[in-house]
Amino acid sequence: MEDSPALWISGLRKVFGSTVAVDDVGLTVPRGSFFGLVGPNGAGKTTSLSMCVGLLRPDAGSVRIFGADVWADPVRAKELVGVLPDGLALPERLTGRELLTYTGLLRGLAPDTVAERADELLRVLELTEAERTLVIDYSAGMRKKIGLATALLHAPKLLVLDEPFEAVDPVSGATIRTILQRFVHAGGAVVLSSHVMELVEKLCDHVAVITRGRVVASGPVEQVRGDRTLEEAFVHLVGGRTGGGEGLSWLAS
Repeated sequence: MEDSPALWISGLRKVFGSTVAVDDVGLTVPRGSFFGLVGPNGAGKTTSLSMCVGLLRPDAGSVRIFGADVWADPVRAKELVGVLPDGLALPERLTGRELLTYTGLLRGLAPDTVAERADELLRVLELTEAERTLVIDYSAGMRKKIGLATALLHAPKLLVLDEPFEAVDPVSGATIRTILQRFVHAGGAVVLSSHVMELVEKLCDHVAVITRGRVVASGPVEQVRGDRTLEEAFVHLVGGRTGGGEGLSWLAS
């Protein structure tokens, strides 16, 4: 347990009908690391992360969070992880504060602890003025921030975040980056899925590239990108070809 990585994935597989969404994925996320998971649309990132945190049962494979088996010991594993899924569905008829209170009590935290942590999270994430606003009236960026607050509330050791900066304004994005960097520096680990290579290159110390349900590269960012930028290495690894240079001649008329 003491030497276990933050997240260990082995032989992960998921099939939907005739489509193999995740095909024998294996990854190790070290403790204290900021780990980026990148891949083209439909590569299997969200499906892999959903299986890693217990939201989707795999057809095969094992996942451990700080040594706790996600499927054999789900209660312990879920105590250790905070999750921000892509397209997070929230109870929309609760206010921001009510959502945090509900989440904290559901996690088994003491009411005083929930109230204290909710105060801090709302303040730091600049949601204090919206704490009595119903979530249904939140903007997309505010939903991301309140979703991150629910993921942090129980003081997890691992954060798994699927596109956490999508629809977030630059000021809020800077705040979230600072919070995540502090979390890692304090000994936590973050797994971040994003399409923005520049963001991953700037924030992450490790990265994995996944395409067609398989990991094609994984390791320290410097090792994966080599003498290229991460975006150039990504395009090369996934076999992509940038388009837009042909056709559409009528646009110039």
